[in-house]
Amino acid sequence: MSVNGSTKVLIRYGRVIDPASGLDEVTDVLVSEGVVTAVATASQLDGLEGVETVDATGLLVTPGFIDLHTHLRTPGEEWKEDFRTGSAAAARGGFTTVCAMPNTVPSVDNVEMVRANVERAERESAVRVRHIAAITVDRAGKQLTQMRALADAGVVAFSDDGDPVVSGHLMRQAFAYASDLGLPIINHAEDRSLIDGWDMNEGAVATRLGLRGLPILAESGMIARDIELARMTGGKLHVPHVSAVQSVKAIRRAKEDGLDVTAEVTPHHIALNEDWVFGCCGDTPDVLTAASYETNAKMAPPLRHHRESEVLYEALASGVIDAIATDHAPHAVTDKEGTFVEAANGIIGLETAFALVAGHKAGDLTMVIERLTAGPSRVLCDASIGNLRPGSKADIAIIDPGADWHVSDATLGSKSRNTPLMGMAMHGRVVRTLVGGVTVWDLDKEMASDS
Repeated sequence: MSVNGSTKVLIRYGRVIDPASGLDEVTDVLVSEGVVTAVATASQLDGLEGVETVDATGLLVTPGFIDLHTHLRTPGEEWKEDFRTGSAAAARGGFTTVCAMPNTVPSVDNVEMVRANVERAERESAVRVRHIAAITVDRAGKQLTQMRALADAGVVAFSDDGDPVVSGHLMRQAFAYASDLGLPIINHAEDRSLIDGWDMNEGAVATRLGLRGLPILAESGMIARDIELARMTGGKLHVPHVSAVQSVKAIRRAKEDGLDVTAEVTPHHIALNEDWVFGCCGDTPDVLTAASYETNAKMAPPLRHHRESEVLYEALASGVIDAIATDHAPHAVTDKEGTFVEAANGIIGLETAFALVAGHKAGDLTMVIERLTAGPSRVLCDASIGNLRPGSKADIAIIDPGADWHVSDATLGSKSRNTPLMGMAMHGRVVRTLVGGVTVWDLDKEMASDS
């Protein structure tokens, strides 16, 4: 992360929402030498010299968002995304820390690869990048990686995301090693033995479209197995991209039993549903056409029935699900062209995450911010981010809650455009993002440069 800017910044008159501190009031935030130095009323901070002042009147001032699940495609698939463009997308969305998944080409499964990515991210990324290493060599599910050496190299978790670790024996060993290291295991929750290939959620929409459906049990069954392995080993399990009611029930029971289990949900699994595959922005067409097969709504896990979406939001609000994570998955245009069966899974989501979830239901703004900040910081066990307490890193998002905007080429920082939200109207927008007190995204400057 290479950034330059003012050493002192005073953000004035904004509504400061810091769930980790229980703070929600109009006040000022002072940043100096990369950390928060004071959160105080205007009168207490008057008369400071050599300070860049940011007027946040009518805006929200929050800790920078943390994404536990980002695909930056580096190394090996930089035509889809790289640290520079991925961090640009993150900054536009208010994210100041992102966790890079290891399903790259080749996989991030050894110390040399981790070190190379750390060095490259330091040079190219405008936001903080935390690195997740593979559980198994080449993510092949056959042999564990050198987990202790990878932990010493600074990784924050282990995952073969995109592919599940099928072997219960191997996963038990992984939990045992990771438990000693104090790091979470993140297993792609999909039991592929239940079905020989799938295209979308199993149900009426798949039947009408003639597509192969994935049963919910494929997710919830794998999660149940992993919870029991975490119980057996004392390991830490983080469940990615939860999409089903039965999964929520299993996670709730694990937490009630006192297990070290956390979970995330994506904005699209909350705000969208399987009807989006019809290509009518959630509406159901009377007649099917070629446009009814919206490949940009294809993902893993698939979009579910709207009943599942409602339960996921309730689980997020109640704390059963700890964090909102984007699962930002950039793809080239050619990856999404062709038939629905042939199209790659995944959508981008860094730029639209806040607006999509905050706009889902009125009145839950503080909860949404908590699940984007303090929630993921607890999963990472890193109290230096995700809050605005004095001494914490000065990672800050400034948001215009009343801003109306459209998802378009001009509003996206990613190299890729694979989202079913393209052209959609959104409400609420990040207008400025600071990392270590340095502005890495400023909407006003962006608009001025385009005019």
